[in-house]
Amino acid sequence: MAADPVKADPSHYKVEFENDRIRVLRIRYDVGEKSVMHSHPESVAVVLSNGKVGFDFPDGRHREAEVKTGDVHWHPEGEHLPQNLGDSVLEVLMVELK
Repeated sequence: MAADPVKADPSHYKVEFENDRIRVLRIRYDVGEKSVMHSHPESVAVVLSNGKVGFDFPDGRHREAEVKTGDVHWHPEGEHLPQNLGDSVLEVLMVELK
């Protein structure tokens, strides 16, 4: 697995809550900002602001998605490099399962 996002990219990832079962991250990207390749365990993401996000994957794939405030998405365990492709701040709460 790639790096923990909180350690690899603390400017975009902040731990809001953690116990022995979950970790909740606040994720915030300004316009055009991107992260580094990192990984998450199985997770649920709650979108806090409308936007467009791009994901690069270790195998060379690229995916883009439009997200809306209030959207809830399930994410399997995996690695990615996200980038804010929209024209406003992108903010998400991610609940990682341990």
